[in-house]
Amino acid sequence: MRLLIEAIYLRYSYDFRDYSEASQARRVLHAMVQMDCRTVSELQSRVLHDEEAFARLLQYLTIPTSEMFRDPSYFLALREQVVPFLKTYPSLKIWIAGCSTGEEVVSMAILLHEEGLLERCILYATDINPHSLDRARKGVYPLDRMDHYAQSYRQAGGRANLSDYYTAAYESALFDRALLERVSFSDHSLATDSVFSETHLICCRNVMIYFNRQLQERALGLFHESLCHRGFLGLGSKESIDFSGHANLFDPLVRNERIYRKSALENA
Repeated sequence: MRLLIEAIYLRYSYDFRDYSEASQARRVLHAMVQMDCRTVSELQSRVLHDEEAFARLLQYLTIPTSEMFRDPSYFLALREQVVPFLKTYPSLKIWIAGCSTGEEVVSMAILLHEEGLLERCILYATDINPHSLDRARKGVYPLDRMDHYAQSYRQAGGRANLSDYYTAAYESALFDRALLERVSFSDHSLATDSVFSETHLICCRNVMIYFNRQLQERALGLFHESLCHRGFLGLGSKESIDFSGHANLFDPLVRNERIYRKSALENA
C-alpha cells in the first residue's frame, strides 16, 4: 500500500500519503476488484503505465459522492447564524473545499440567492478530482434524486420550490446557469497546495475524516490563514477541531454543526 501511494505521488503528483490508512486500504481493495487486479503490485504497475487506469483509480481514492442540502440542519444554521454576519460585508468570498461533484456548491448558491447575497459573492469550489470538477461545472444531476433533495431543501429553510431552480429533461435536472456564474471551479489539494485567497466563509465537510491527524492539522492551518478577521469555518457534524492544535484559534458558533468563527485573538 505504501509503495502504491508513494508511486502515485512520484508519477502523478497526487499526494495521498497522509490520508487515513484504514480508509485508504478499503478503497484500494475495492478498486482492485473493480479493475480486475489480483494484487496491489499489479494495480501499481497498471496505473504507473496507463494514465486512464490511474484516472479510474482516482475515482475510488477520492470517493466523489455528495448530496444537495446534505444535513439540512447545517444549512439552516448557516442561514440563521452566519448569513446575518455575511450581510454586513459589501463583497464576499466563500471557499467550498472538497466540492466533489458540486451538489454542495449549488446548495450554497441557492441559499445565497435567497438571502440576496449571491450577486456580491465569489465562490471558490475546489477538489483534486478533475472528473468531479467537470461534473460540478455542468450542474446536471439525476432527476430521480430531486424529491429527496427537495425535502432536504425545505428542512434547510428553503423559501421557494427546489424545482424553480432547475429544468427537467432526459431523466436529468439541469440547474439554472445563473447559480454558477459566480463560481470559480479549480483543482486544489489540501495536502500539497497553499492558500489562494482571503475568504469570509469556508465550508469543508466530509473531507477531513479521510485524513490522518497530520494532514488534518495542515488543512486547518490553511483554513485559518485563508479566513479574514472573524471569518467563519463550517465543518459539519462529523468533524471537529476540539482536539487539534488549532482549537484555540477558533470560537464555536454552532457547536452541533461544527460551525466556528475565527478567534479575535490573532496571537492565540
